[in-house]
Amino acid sequence: MDRSFLNQLLNTVSVSGNEEPNQKNVIEYCRSFADRIQTDTVGNVIGVINPEAEYRVLLCGHIDEIGFRVTCIDDKGLIHIQKAGGVKQKLYVGAPMQIQHETITDGIPVYTKVAGVCAVVDDLLKKEEVKARDLVIDIGASTKEEAMAAVSVGDSVCADTVVRDLLGDCITCRALDDKTGVYAILEAAKRARENGTANGIYAASTVGEETTERGAFFAAAAIKPMCAVIVDVTWTSDCPGTDPADTGDIRLGAGPVLCKGSRVSKPLNRLLEQIAAEKQIPLQYEVAGEDTCTDADTVMFTGVGIPVVLISIPLRYMHSSVEVACTRDIDQVVELLSAFLCRIGPDIALAPLA
Repeated sequence: MDRSFLNQLLNTVSVSGNEEPNQKNVIEYCRSFADRIQTDTVGNVIGVINPEAEYRVLLCGHIDEIGFRVTCIDDKGLIHIQKAGGVKQKLYVGAPMQIQHETITDGIPVYTKVAGVCAVVDDLLKKEEVKARDLVIDIGASTKEEAMAAVSVGDSVCADTVVRDLLGDCITCRALDDKTGVYAILEAAKRARENGTANGIYAASTVGEETTERGAFFAAAAIKPMCAVIVDVTWTSDCPGTDPADTGDIRLGAGPVLCKGSRVSKPLNRLLEQIAAEKQIPLQYEVAGEDTCTDADTVMFTGVGIPVVLISIPLRYMHSSVEVACTRDIDQVVELLSAFLCRIGPDIALAPLA
């Protein structure tokens, strides 16, 4: 595992709508394996292998993370925010926070980290429901003018955390959802290239999944792939407050998770199962009776319809600043997906009744 690249993705802020700083990391990494690097008007970055190949496979992992945006700065220099994505506001009361301030220098965006804390308000702690408008960020400023010299309306806000190693090959950080998926698709594409895939591989670090789903739609519409693999995260059932009846029996360190449901291609799932058996990669399963709540939902409805498969990385405490994943699971996703990219092709029937 390339921990330096994974840590770089995790430690770089990319709140939904302000993904550009982390997409620059993706661009630099794609230079190590891609024949071509594509960007588009919504901010996707796509590393392309074999761009002349007729058989095209789209890979999606979303680079955006949940967080907040600055809405206004009051006369006391306190920062007010609104949510960007499915944040759990109560978790942020009293938490260390960071603001990513954007300025333009000679036409080039420059990003500066501004440290702060989410103010502790006793009355707020007693509220049953905490809303984003209840949260106030204190950056130490005493006036509106002082704060405005460091922060602007629209700046990204998120928890101030970094990657930490836990026991059992586990790591914790915010935004493992879904920067681990971005890491996995890029590593898998790189390995497939090394193993001689003849397919056109389009590894897309997509934007906006947590808010607008715009990235996956634009990528799929432009590429028109024959099939697509989405790599995201899913809930485990091995942590407090979970029930396997809701999530499936899913555990950290027990391998990649395949999704079964009406949105997912059965032939693609069967191929993944065959490859996993050959390579002795353990698999787990989740069921999506309706939406998968991932980029798969957007991609499959693009154009005339694209067969999709969803591979998920087990995750504890999703949509919080203390998410936990196992690096063994991530490595096995890379191994499974890279082999799939070498095996899939026009000889694989994708119609379930073929």
